[in-house]
Amino acid sequence: MSEVAVNKTKKRFIAGAVCPACSEPDKLMMWSEDDVPHRECVACGFTDTLNEQGLSVPKELGTRVNHLAPKAAPAKVQTVQFFPNPKLKKPAE
Repeated sequence: MSEVAVNKTKKRFIAGAVCPACSEPDKLMMWSEDDVPHRECVACGFTDTLNEQGLSVPKELGTRVNHLAPKAAPAKVQTVQFFPNPKLKKPAE
């Protein structure tokens, strides 16, 4: 059989780190793949990729296309019928 080199990524917990999704302390696990740091919360399953400065990389950039516009509340429509009031008289011209 041929031997395949398996590089197992070392995952480590970060002491004092708080999950940005569920706010649980000491539940974040970090590892690097191809010199790109990743983090994962073992409590809620939140995963994230970090850039060189240690900031979160958004999965998709915000554009006009991928933001859903808030829907307006449906207007309440009511039919109104006006009846002339016989007690009111038009002023004589």
